[in-house]
Amino acid sequence: MTDSTRTLLTTFLRALGIASPTPAVELSAGGSLPSVFAVSDLAQASIGVAGCALSALAAINGDSLRPVRVNRDLASAWFGHSIRPQGWKMPAPWDSVSGDYLCSDGWIKLHANAPHHRAVILEVLGVSGDHEAVSQAAVAWSAQDLEIAVVSEGGAAAAMRTVAQWREHPQGQLVAREPLVSVERSTKADERATTIASHDRPLERVRVLDLTRVLAGPVATRLLAGWGAEVLRIDSPDWDEPAVIPEVGLGKRCARLDLRSPDGLERFLELLSTTDVLVHGYRADALDRLGLGSDIRDTVRPGLVDVSLDAYGWTGPWRNRRGFDSLVQMSSGIADAGRVAARADKPVPLPVQALDHATGYLMAASAITGLSLRATEGVGSHWRTSLARVAELLITTADGGAKSLESTIDVPEATGPIEHTSWGDARRLAPPLEVDGAPLHWTIPAHALGSDEPMWSGSGSK
Repeated sequence: MTDSTRTLLTTFLRALGIASPTPAVELSAGGSLPSVFAVSDLAQASIGVAGCALSALAAINGDSLRPVRVNRDLASAWFGHSIRPQGWKMPAPWDSVSGDYLCSDGWIKLHANAPHHRAVILEVLGVSGDHEAVSQAAVAWSAQDLEIAVVSEGGAAAAMRTVAQWREHPQGQLVAREPLVSVERSTKADERATTIASHDRPLERVRVLDLTRVLAGPVATRLLAGWGAEVLRIDSPDWDEPAVIPEVGLGKRCARLDLRSPDGLERFLELLSTTDVLVHGYRADALDRLGLGSDIRDTVRPGLVDVSLDAYGWTGPWRNRRGFDSLVQMSSGIADAGRVAARADKPVPLPVQALDHATGYLMAASAITGLSLRATEGVGSHWRTSLARVAELLITTADGGAKSLESTIDVPEATGPIEHTSWGDARRLAPPLEVDGAPLHWTIPAHALGSDEPMWSGSGSK
């Protein structure tokens, strides 16, 4: 544990409004992931704040604040992969077109993992689906012109900027002024919204409706499931993310609904009416365009805890821009700073998708704190954060001795029980987080999207 780990934890606690007294938090010593930034500090602190939020929720029911412990090496490892396949391999994480490309004046990252994003890139460049063809075509463009062309057509791309350039950019300036987490109290909860938590499964009987995709939101709902929440993930009929679901699908039921169809929207509203927590990661205006604006959500479910994520922040010209962790790293200067530190001639991103993971644990802590608000004040709440704002926090965090470009973490073998996933047997690393009396464990193995019906277990209303 470094001084900046404790500083980050304090920052997270203040952002969530978790006031003194706070739980005792033991942050174990350990190694660091290889980065110019304090990535392992961020991992340990963001996981720790989720434990603090759970301890505070449990105390509402008469418990004393439960001590929290975060293993630094395991926290770093879970920011990568917790799953260890037994006799099979995880799918490749990137589409063949996704990657960093040299333009006439710098670098750009093109994100093509989604088929429609891939199609946009190929159409803008006028080439077939071949990495070499994309590489040759990109050289004729300036990085920012190509970024603008891809984004304006509904694709996902980010030119590499320095930290200084991002600080001068209108979006960078606005993101820096946003709160790390914003919260607004909403509708008065009805009698159905009472949270009943058991001692060892504090989120038991809490229903979580998950409208998130790679990667922050699924990390959040995976953690909530580990403390007993019933998580129902909803995806569109044609969506898949095969390289990620084995990792983050743990503990969830996974169904499909077409929210653009009248029947799909009606079924979703039925589910929402008995939901405790809604977690979503669509672009800022997406639910409004589906007829599911915040006023509708609050009316359908009074007292709803509504937690949302945006890539590039909630204000400014990029608030509705498509974005992912890897793109935000390019835009914000993180990839360039890595390049400079490594004396490399191309972008050097963080060793893990740390913005996604840290934001995910912050979202989980927000959801739990929202349940505490509902229990103590009888109101729902809206919580918002963004990958870009977490990137700003990481960039401005005082160095915690994490500038080694060689990994020093020591991760034990995964020796837990066999998990029978849709892709084969697997084991998981031990959880990095312990809250006294509430061990993390998951009762549903990771399984393919669309494997379940869009209904709560046991059906019926809550």
